[in-house]
Amino acid sequence: MRRQQRQQQPQQPQQPQQPQQPQQPRRGRSLPGAVGALCRALPPHARPAPDTLRCAKFDRPQASLDFWRLLYALLKQIHGRKWTESDGIDNQIRFVKAALWYHGYDRPELYRLPSDGSVGSRELLLAFSWLLHRISLLEQLLARNRVKTGDETSVCTCEDDLPNSLKGTTEKAPKPGLEGGVDVRYLQWLNGRLRFQWRSLHAQHQEQCKLLHKIHLFTSGSHMDQVLGHLSVTETDLVRQPENYKQLLQLLESETLQLEAFLEWKQLEPVYWQWMETVLDSMAEEGNVCESQDAPVEGSELPKVTSCCPWADSLTGQIDRLSRDLTTLRDQLHKLVTRRKAEWCEKVKTREEELQKEGFSATARKIQESVELKLLDLTYLCAPPKKRMHGSHRLVFRSKHPASKMVFGRSVSKESFSTVSATEVIRELQMREASLVRELKQLQEECRQRLNEVAEGLDGVICISP
Repeated sequence: MRRQQRQQQPQQPQQPQQPQQPQQPRRGRSLPGAVGALCRALPPHARPAPDTLRCAKFDRPQASLDFWRLLYALLKQIHGRKWTESDGIDNQIRFVKAALWYHGYDRPELYRLPSDGSVGSRELLLAFSWLLHRISLLEQLLARNRVKTGDETSVCTCEDDLPNSLKGTTEKAPKPGLEGGVDVRYLQWLNGRLRFQWRSLHAQHQEQCKLLHKIHLFTSGSHMDQVLGHLSVTETDLVRQPENYKQLLQLLESETLQLEAFLEWKQLEPVYWQWMETVLDSMAEEGNVCESQDAPVEGSELPKVTSCCPWADSLTGQIDRLSRDLTTLRDQLHKLVTRRKAEWCEKVKTREEELQKEGFSATARKIQESVELKLLDLTYLCAPPKKRMHGSHRLVFRSKHPASKMVFGRSVSKESFSTVSATEVIRELQMREASLVRELKQLQEECRQRLNEVAEGLDGVICISP
């Protein structure tokens, strides 16, 4: 009976199971993948081990030398220079510091590191990560190290702008009377040597252009792609020596692996930056411990901030130092403005006396030329911005159009083939050259006037122009 009752009892409806949400990958599990992908995306000859980055988080000294060599090799490639392992570690460290300063890295702790490379791996990890974010380090390296099967040339019609960290430093002149001054004759010799090397480079580039023109002309109609129509130097070499295709194939396979690692890195990049936040937190905690062990400092102008963030006290100290620096800078600027005003008043008085002595027509002519020059520059600056070209372009020979025989092309597909004539590039570069020549003449005239003013104040000295 009991069995029948149990069988007759209706079964309770089962509650529908809620769909399981997909688990997000933990940062601890995906961090090794992100670091590994980052290392594999770097060039093969400058590829660090993932353990080097992990050791640098804890500021281990054994990772310092590896990081200095890594930054040296990467920055050498970014600046287009030859990378050699024979350079001493002191020269490598000096170059890395100069290159980071050029790019605007202004963290003073890095520039205080010793030249033997014994410590500072965590500071170098910060600098490396800063380069990844600020100048798109990986993208630049991939663009520079890609396998080039076509004949390319670098074209740049952009303005020559200095980084923000270097603006205002080009007009600093050495103070007179300093020891160890450079002889003017040595500077003249360096200038002559630079001109000779520039002319030699220009002659070699012209010879290279002639040879490229011959190859493109003789191989016209031999390419499978009708848009190109001719073979490149690499393709011509493969036709003559087919056994070299193995080396090219190895390079292409290596580049493919590097690009796959870069795609993996872009997917896991947020994990890396979360890990870098922990590096910054650990640095702030160690900085607070060191400050608490030191002697008590003077009272700060700003009130102390009580916060749950471990880096609040360190940030307050940095703000205090910045406030003192700004106050000192304001006083220096006030003195500089006062001195410049006095100098300009003296120049105005001197100019008035010259106008009274000399003829007014000659002075008016000079002023008119200066105004015309500034008007041309203003017209050039106020003109609608043109599409500036920068980067590598493939050379494509066109024999059907005499006006534009050589063409710079971005792509080689029939659907989208953006080209620009070499004649247009030459015309724009000539306009830029004329503007620079006018600016150079103006600066030379200003320097000549300053030298005349200095020479008038020297008794018994005769100045002979070269």
